[in-house]
Amino acid sequence: MKKRYLLLLGLLSCLAIVFSGYKLVFNIPEHPQLITVGENSVGQPLVCYQDDNALPLDKQGQLGLLVWNIYKQNREDWSEELSRLSSDAQLLLLQEASLNTGLKQWLSEQGWEGNQVNAFKVMGESAGVINLARTTPNLACGYTEMEPWLRLPKSGIYARYPLSNGQVLAVVNLHAVNFTYGTNEYQLQLQALANELSQHTGPIIVAGDFNSWSEERMSVMKQVLTSLGLSEVVFSPDNRVRFISGLPLDHVFYRGLKLEKAKAPESDASDHNPLLLSFSLL
Repeated sequence: MKKRYLLLLGLLSCLAIVFSGYKLVFNIPEHPQLITVGENSVGQPLVCYQDDNALPLDKQGQLGLLVWNIYKQNREDWSEELSRLSSDAQLLLLQEASLNTGLKQWLSEQGWEGNQVNAFKVMGESAGVINLARTTPNLACGYTEMEPWLRLPKSGIYARYPLSNGQVLAVVNLHAVNFTYGTNEYQLQLQALANELSQHTGPIIVAGDFNSWSEERMSVMKQVLTSLGLSEVVFSPDNRVRFISGLPLDHVFYRGLKLEKAKAPESDASDHNPLLLSFSLL
């Protein structure tokens, strides 16, 4: 009896140590938080950001887009590659961005500004999806969905950008939940953002790391997004990272724009390859 008691006490002690360590490393906000980032500062956490004086996003009717999971900037050459890939872009939609000293310095040097979802903090550094542009959106809201097993949230941003033709572009930058049994949490995350998009009558871009590693997830993703009248982008060349099932994880859907070109080149600066696209306004 005493031996069993000591074993139980030891197990509880180990669990307490693990839990305490988890709390020390990870800080998870009770509600979604959006952080404004820019050339000179990092703002206070918000639920939504608004700017009624936002300038047009496009450049004379052209819109260059980079979509990339940057793997928390864990590879040494991430900053050089990000500078090169973003040189002709007006909008960057990044996933797994860690708002550390290196990224803050890169933002300051390159002059980008935008919004990041503070999905959680790792050792005090915010992690989540981030939208970057040369101008601010007129609206940006952060969304999170908890990973049921890992208990760390995945994030998304719903944003609206004015365009030079008088229209407003709605953009969703998504990092979808990954480790789930079934597709319930996956569908909840997609549907929450789709509900926002359903109210929008103008052009739309939905992009990111969808973690679409199963046929069931692919089906849910396409059903939700095609119901909004969105078309999926076909890449050439197509070097998107794929799961062992052969299914790609990163996608871009759009409507109300003319797709000029889309490619997914190879890069060793992340565990995902970047997506480079160019659109023109209709």
